[in-house]
Amino acid sequence: MLKLLALKDAYLKNEDGATAIEYGLIAAGISLAIVAIVFTFGDDLNAVFTTMDTQLTSRN
Repeated sequence: MLKLLALKDAYLKNEDGATAIEYGLIAAGISLAIVAIVFTFGDDLNAVFTTMDTQLTSRN
């Protein structure tokens, strides 16, 4: 019985997976920020790259 209680205590104190979960949440937050930026500034970025493409191809 004591061994079972010791195993339960060891299981509850085990934090090995906590770091992986924290890194996963950080990655999810960064991904959401990137998606929000792309949706906010997507048309402006497209216009910039289109202008660059036009200027570069007109030089040839």
